[in-house]
Amino acid sequence: MFAAENGLRGDPRLKGISEAIRVVPNFPKPGIMFQDITAVVSNHKVFKDTVDIFVDRYRDMGISVVAGVEARGFIFAPAIALAIGAKFIPLRKPGKLPGEVISELYELEYGNDCLEMHLGAVQHGERALVIDDIVATGGTLSAAIRLLERAGAEVVECACVIGLREVEGRRRLDGKPLYILVEPRQDSS
Repeated sequence: MFAAENGLRGDPRLKGISEAIRVVPNFPKPGIMFQDITAVVSNHKVFKDTVDIFVDRYRDMGISVVAGVEARGFIFAPAIALAIGAKFIPLRKPGKLPGEVISELYELEYGNDCLEMHLGAVQHGERALVIDDIVATGGTLSAAIRLLERAGAEVVECACVIGLREVEGRRRLDGKPLYILVEPRQDSS
């Protein structure tokens, strides 16, 4: 579901977020239109608007865990967790977390990867929200869901700043709701 379809149609914050995204063609490889969120987070107002929209949605959903996907999910997830009174859990690339971890392999549109989480970071029955910057194939979000559920959490929803209206990867999310703020920009700026 897009934010505009959830009571935010015409909200100027969504326009500001969309306009702040810079498109970098052929990065990290030919054919990819990279959605650069640097201007979203470096502009205080746009960054605050982005976090506020998520906080407004999740404030009263009983979420106790906000899991941020490395690396750009880390930008939004801690601020959201703090505002809704939940703990932040980093879902990291292999070898970045000290101590015992659980891992989940997944496929990306341009290769394979793995997410890891500290063993014991999530308690059985905790209600979790997964945050990332963008969804394309759904591989990363799907791995995050599996990782959290293996640890006993209930994944309430996944949320991304950017996503396609027809997200191919929605099928990979095991029926979990997906909340998206804006569609990808196609023009490079």
